[in-house]
Amino acid sequence: MRSLSSKAFFALLAALVVVVAIIGIVAEYAHERSQLWMHAAATTGGDPGRGEAMFIQYGCGSCHALKNVRTATGSVGPPLDGIALRVIIGGHLSNTPDNMQRWIRDPQHVAPGTAMPDLHVGAGDARDITAFLYTRAK
Repeated sequence: MRSLSSKAFFALLAALVVVVAIIGIVAEYAHERSQLWMHAAATTGGDPGRGEAMFIQYGCGSCHALKNVRTATGSVGPPLDGIALRVIIGGHLSNTPDNMQRWIRDPQHVAPGTAMPDLHVGAGDARDITAFLYTRAK
């Protein structure tokens, strides 16, 4: 039986270390994402997964950009990446789940004349969209 040369051994060892590091990074990312989604659901009472679907269904991406969300390439409204960390939403509301839902459901009442249209979003859909947006901390 032939033994590995020291050069081949160290190359194999280096490749193994890289693979283990990549697996660790992916696992940490998945864990952080899961924690963020659970926190958003608990904070808002909504379903972030359904909220993403509602975000797409209501056409929010026609006006707002949001990374990694298909169709969210708009430039009329502000980009929504990092919205969970913003202090103010809708121009003057503190960023709380209730205010976010209020803004999504009735933007013209909150800020008359705003460019954001009233899409007649129901309470449950607004709660889920809010949960989804609260996963967007980065």
